Amino acid sequence: MIKIVPSILSADFTRLGEQAKAVEAAGADRIQIDVMDGRFVPNITFGVQAVQRLRPLVRIPLEAHLMVEPAEDFIERFAKAGADTIIIHQEATQHLHRAVEHIHLLGKQAGVALNPATPVAMLSEILDRVEMVLIMTVNPGFGGQAFIPDTLRKIRQVRAQLQQRGRTCDVEVDGGINRQTAARVVEAGADVLVAGSAIFDAPEGYLAAIEELRSSAANTRHGG
Repeated sequence: MIKIVPSILSADFTRLGEQAKAVEAAGADRIQIDVMDGRFVPNITFGVQAVQRLRPLVRIPLEAHLMVEPAEDFIERFAKAGADTIIIHQEATQHLHRAVEHIHLLGKQAGVALNPATPVAMLSEILDRVEMVLIMTVNPGFGGQAFIPDTLRKIRQVRAQLQQRGRTCDVEVDGGINRQTAARVVEAGADVLVAGSAIFDAPEGYLAAIEELRSSAANTRHGG
């Protein structure tokens, strides 16, 4: 089943708690917290306190997408704050295996993200150790960007490698996901869709927006 993950980067920062509870009630599978440091990416967003404040308010999992460097410096803080999954960028650490093992030692699920220009081959030695691969379908740092079509090839490559290894790891996509692109990424092999403005800016409301994303992907042949 396709999972829908609202990204609070597109939420109203003055109403995060209210909106987090609202997307949970609307059927979101988990919530992504976009952590940006102004160094690895040009923007600055949330820190540990966002996870601490949201954790008691919702029951669905929280995933911390760490767009920071060095990634190792932030893992333990976000784990202790209550993130269920911690996603680090391959490009943000020289010691990816060590960082993934640290996440696991803290009792959390580990995800590794790839920027649009980073080849899938960079994950070949870590694919058997992670619960999620996040394919960035825009360049990280800002919400509301247009989907990059070339990333569909990368999604297919990741899914094919996982199938060859007999792994059931999540393939998550983040950036420019809406009702038009949802079917395309699912056809390529994605099974977790991160959406920001398509949910939080939807005039029809969160429930309709999430259901529309699900229905857009529902009849798509997975991993084609």
